[in-house]
Amino acid sequence: MRIALVGAGAMGTIIGALITKGGEDIVLVDVNVPHVEALNEKGARITGHMDLTVPVKAITPGEMEGTYDLVIYLVKTTYDDVALAELLPFIVGDSVVITLQNGVPEERVAAAVGRERTLGGAIGWGANYLEPGVSELTSETEVMTYDIGELDGAETGRIGVVKAVLDKAGQATITTNLVGVRWTKLLANVSMSGLGAALNCTYGDILDNDKAIVAAVSIIVETIKTARALGISMEPMQGVDPGVLIDVIRESEENALNVIRMVWGRHRDQVASMLQDLRKGIPCEVNTLNGYLSDKSAQAGVPTPVNDKVAEIIRGIQDGTYPLSFDNLDMIEVCPLQEII
Repeated sequence: MRIALVGAGAMGTIIGALITKGGEDIVLVDVNVPHVEALNEKGARITGHMDLTVPVKAITPGEMEGTYDLVIYLVKTTYDDVALAELLPFIVGDSVVITLQNGVPEERVAAAVGRERTLGGAIGWGANYLEPGVSELTSETEVMTYDIGELDGAETGRIGVVKAVLDKAGQATITTNLVGVRWTKLLANVSMSGLGAALNCTYGDILDNDKAIVAAVSIIVETIKTARALGISMEPMQGVDPGVLIDVIRESEENALNVIRMVWGRHRDQVASMLQDLRKGIPCEVNTLNGYLSDKSAQAGVPTPVNDKVAEIIRGIQDGTYPLSFDNLDMIEVCPLQEII
């Protein structure tokens, strides 16, 4: 089976390295020429919660050739228009594309490559791009999980094949409720990652600050309420059911905050991909993450003031209106959690 991992950034480098180590025929594809060169010359170096160097094959999109049986698609959503068009000549017949991007990208990818070829999934861990050829695993290895599935929830042979591949880079679970999984991952993207980008900080910095963690939980509640209004049943991620959090808040705000500290404590070192992009001065995925939630909540008639403010701050940082600073927390208004459930 010929496999291409398209978008070999922070997470793609780690996934590609581990799948290579597992014996699969996989090539890492990325537009970053110095990164591609370093991968070929020195191998994929993984630091942080893993210490490993794996010789890999890496190319730029212009060097792709032939066709691929499986494409693991990890391109930033800001570049979908270009990247998906470039991919089309290399997928034919029974080729399968699984998008592991942030947000809820399946319909967009399916529109480009064909719904019959599209699978989706959410990644449950994080990584930082340090330098060409080097990625830092910022989550503990025990939580290197993937929730993957068919768009229609069917249990097919091909999703089993993809699971076997991803199991070489963690632990994959097949879901029959992909949209529910996606919204649970969106919850993480807009709360912890969104705040991390808006405040220029790690997940741990959010967990350790009394106001920031309340802001994060506020966005989580806003996401859950929007999903419910849209008729979406959110799935547990890493053993935690998002809906239970509402019940915990009703009983005790402090207990709810402790649940969040427990769930995200294993990802304390994580730096949001949006923040990594803001620090580089390049466009981030705010429109397909916090902006997506704002759009969907408006359609559903659910107020999401904390998320909307975080989206505004991230866009302001991107256009130079606001600084990259934890002091941006002063612009975010929060109230007792029991008032918003």
